[in-house]
Amino acid sequence: MSMKFRIFKNMIKQGFQGMWRNRGMGLASVGSITAVLIILGIVLIMVLSINNVVIEIKNKFDEIQIFLEDDITDEQLDYIEEQAKANEGVLSVIYQSKEQAMEIMKEDWGENAYLLEGLETNPLQNSFIVKLKGIEYADSVVNKIKELEGIDEVKYYQDVIEKLVLLAKYVRGGGLIITAILILVSIFIISNTIKITVTAREREINIMKYVGATNGYIRGPFIIEGVLFGLAGAFLSILIVNYGYRYFFNAVNDKLYVLFTVYLVPPIALMKDISIIFIAIGMGIGALGSLLSLKRFLNA
Repeated sequence: MSMKFRIFKNMIKQGFQGMWRNRGMGLASVGSITAVLIILGIVLIMVLSINNVVIEIKNKFDEIQIFLEDDITDEQLDYIEEQAKANEGVLSVIYQSKEQAMEIMKEDWGENAYLLEGLETNPLQNSFIVKLKGIEYADSVVNKIKELEGIDEVKYYQDVIEKLVLLAKYVRGGGLIITAILILVSIFIISNTIKITVTAREREINIMKYVGATNGYIRGPFIIEGVLFGLAGAFLSILIVNYGYRYFFNAVNDKLYVLFTVYLVPPIALMKDISIIFIAIGMGIGALGSLLSLKRFLNA
């Protein structure tokens, strides 16, 4: 067994011993890291889910509906269709009468369709359904046709998508601010936890320095202790986020599809990446907290 391996093995042993000695403060450290990572996990899941919904909506609602005035002439009707088809981003233009729209509504209402039977007149409008190559073409197409004569209203879904994108931006920004604050709190708690051990062993550390021990040798067990706190918090948060999101996914996903025909991101697609992120951040917080606590003693 090489000398370096024995030294490293001794550092790990001392790190575990320090973690056990400071188990009271260690629980606070693990708890703070766990809280940070759970909030980070919630933010990541919310942002990824919103982004997934945006993509799904783009794929499902990349169309414009042009509602026509009741007294529109055949010439105006043909002209609107020609102008709509002339746009670069348009795939197809389909005329939908108000009778067809009523039949579609009855199908959508299902068993409640009988409520529509009592209407004396059809309140719906004739329209064109303009299928787009992508929702990003919506603005340019709408701007070219909305002022044409015979058009009552133009309806499309870009405003919904823009609101979802804006929501994702706010969720991401607010979550990162909260996470950054909690990371600083966690580093402070771990730093104080390690500092307690360092203060208790200050005389021993000074003796070690006097006989020639390097800063790296002295620093090692404390860094390992901090990393162990970080790993404990990471694994705990992975379990909580994993089971919490699985429960939420099973409870909400089918209902969301019924309402909006979109799905949430499956847990299996998220947890691998989230686990890697959690472990990396947990270890980083633990190591950084330890280094800060040793700075005064080792002049590092």
